[in-house]
Amino acid sequence: RLLPPWGDDKDIIYICPFAGALKGKVFITNYRLYFRSNDDPSVILDVPLSTIGRVEKMGGASSRGENSYGLDITCKDMRNLRFALKQEGHSRRDIFELLFRYAFPVSHGLQLFAFLSQEKYEENGWNIYEPVDEYRRQGLPNDKWRITFINEKYELCDTYPTKLVVPYKASDEDLRRVATFRSRSRIPVLSWIHRENQAVIVRCSQPLVGMSGKRNKDDERYLDVIREANGTPKLTIYDARPNVNAVANKATGGGYEGDDAYQNAELVFLDIHNIHVMRESLRKLKDIVYPNVEEAHWLSSLESTHWLEHIKLVLSGAIQVADKVSSGSSVVVHCSDGWDRTAQLTSLAMLMLDSHYRTLRGFQVLLEKEWISFGHKFTSRIGHGDKNHADQERSPIFLQFIDCVWQMTKQFPTAFEFNERLLVVILDHLYSCRFGTFLFNCESVRDANALRSKTVSLWSMINADSSSYVNPFYTVESSRVLYPVASMRHLELWVMYYIRWNPRIRQQLMSLPVIKHLLAPRDEAPELCEFLFRESKLLSKGPFGHSLDLILLTYFCGWYE
Repeated sequence: RLLPPWGDDKDIIYICPFAGALKGKVFITNYRLYFRSNDDPSVILDVPLSTIGRVEKMGGASSRGENSYGLDITCKDMRNLRFALKQEGHSRRDIFELLFRYAFPVSHGLQLFAFLSQEKYEENGWNIYEPVDEYRRQGLPNDKWRITFINEKYELCDTYPTKLVVPYKASDEDLRRVATFRSRSRIPVLSWIHRENQAVIVRCSQPLVGMSGKRNKDDERYLDVIREANGTPKLTIYDARPNVNAVANKATGGGYEGDDAYQNAELVFLDIHNIHVMRESLRKLKDIVYPNVEEAHWLSSLESTHWLEHIKLVLSGAIQVADKVSSGSSVVVHCSDGWDRTAQLTSLAMLMLDSHYRTLRGFQVLLEKEWISFGHKFTSRIGHGDKNHADQERSPIFLQFIDCVWQMTKQFPTAFEFNERLLVVILDHLYSCRFGTFLFNCESVRDANALRSKTVSLWSMINADSSSYVNPFYTVESSRVLYPVASMRHLELWVMYYIRWNPRIRQQLMSLPVIKHLLAPRDEAPELCEFLFRESKLLSKGPFGHSLDLILLTYFCGWYE
């Protein structure tokens, strides 16, 4: 819906960092800002209003420089926009007030766009994840684990889902007692179970130890029951935080599992920093990638952001979790509240261990389960519809996770059914508020706002055009565990996301039709594909590991002599 007074096209100058000042027309709807330059070919900007993080006035009534009067717009998707306007006629005031109102609807008592959208799709994406079906796929419940509905009305924990998997030996009353000793009542619950060795990934929040070193016999016994479920000699507890941060949390009533209280457990700190450190790291990264990349000091500038260093620590932690579970030992994962770093670690480890999550629909289930249903605070971390751009709760935790997934797809190019485009589209709609998928902080708030009945799921759109998100190099390997190399030498900056607004970078993108053309020889020779696949399975047991995927890729694309 076009908005007055900017419903009709208006003249404006876009100060493009790559092409200079461009005259054109701007249209503003209740969903997007759309600019088209007068040039041929036109430069086009298409910006969902909810992607805007800040709108500021540039210059004043006394400004005399060319194009010095207008608006600065900071976006959440790694770009900044600057528009110059005429000083007469209150043209800036009108567009500023319009953008400020509709980019931050929550701050003005308005609904997010997802609640106004009338999009229709054949498939209802809200049905992609059904908890009981997913647990059954994993072989649950069984004689060691049960599904409990104790949280059906969100009375045990208001940030957990209604259906939880807990040890068979633990009664609902046991769960209530354990909840009193875990931050936000986020008790240890099962995320994933290994079908063969029955080792599990359990997630929770920190114990409420405090400065006095409080103990809770129910919590200690509960973790021991988890350990006993598959006969693990020692339960490994992965605390995502740096040791010093975990100790500091004692001052606010939190803490960690001490050796004296949890004698059958081993505590490992993973040294992943908090939301404030990650927010600052992304800010530094944005400074060096937009609008221009400084070639002369690129490597030192990138290193100074510490972004890839944080990616390395998250991936390294997930690898440790996956390796421990694969070897038959159960693990517990937590950070402070169990909705940021915990979600990163559990979902990445599950992606490494379970090939189902590496399929297009399986990945959707993973996000719905580990991030959305278990209460990652999307509203707080992204700031949907909120004008307070300096909010200290904001942090790129989910972006960091998607970056880690991208790193894995680079190292294992045939292991994932979905492609890079899916990851970019997910991030774009993390901010856009076009769909209900990433709105609100937890399931209880979504239910209170009738999200499923009043908004459209992102997966409805994705699955309506699934072929656009499929990796043409994908090869089914159901039992394969992926161990990416979490070394600075093997990690890369995700150029096609962080620097995609630079037109010189965009020209380097290879289109899907071109890729399919390159893969035509593979489709014409299925017996050769089968032979190479068999050979790769044999060789992958040797010292070469995932590099064989690259050998297959090289052959299929004809990049050989």
